[in-house]
Amino acid sequence: MSERVLILGATSAIARATAAAFAARGAALYLASRDADELQRIAADLRLRYDVEVRYGLFDAEATESHEAFFKSVIQHMPTLSGVVLAFGYLGNQQAAQDFSVGAKVITSNFTGAVSILSHCANYFETLQSGFIIGISSVAGDRGRQSNYMYGAAKGALSLYLQGLRNRLFVRGVRVITIKPGFVDTAMTFGLPGLFLVASPQHIGERIVATLGKSADVVYLPSFWRYIMLIIKHIPEPVFKRMKL
Repeated sequence: MSERVLILGATSAIARATAAAFAARGAALYLASRDADELQRIAADLRLRYDVEVRYGLFDAEATESHEAFFKSVIQHMPTLSGVVLAFGYLGNQQAAQDFSVGAKVITSNFTGAVSILSHCANYFETLQSGFIIGISSVAGDRGRQSNYMYGAAKGALSLYLQGLRNRLFVRGVRVITIKPGFVDTAMTFGLPGLFLVASPQHIGERIVATLGKSADVVYLPSFWRYIMLIIKHIPEPVFKRMKL
């Protein structure tokens, strides 16, 4: 049986590239996001280009009360999933997010919603004693910076959650991989100041799928971000708090 992969947040640029990389190796896909029209277009394109099964359904990360029913529907339409890719997120605006009525959306979109749906996925794969969960976090979660600390806090929490999930599910034969991209050329980063070493979504998507053939649990993409963040994490706090990052 070919791989059967659920992609959450499937209309994002990274998710589309990841879906194409899975389809290129013959995987059947279930695409999920809030935009039904865009899902239909992406599904049709993947079917035509790769001759694979592609289903799709509506999913809202912030509507956590709907996640259980959503996941049950996925399993009904595509039994015996091989894995899940969590690719949704919301950068928001740090200045606006200092008002918690706005900041709450950043937290829910990047962390609370992710934990909610991944809880259902984790329980399912634990029962199967097989499968994989790939969670797309961010290098922003490695250290709090004034420019995006609300987003970074949510992604940092997601990374920690994925680490705990990995520790729980390892003995059950379930693999949990944390992906930490740096700057990627997407709608979310378009027009932001100070971007450098920007990667293409296609490169990131291909590397995400390639991680399944390797043993790494935490993967920085592109790989040089591991060393950039190692330096940033080791800047002493008395110095770091004076830096404009």
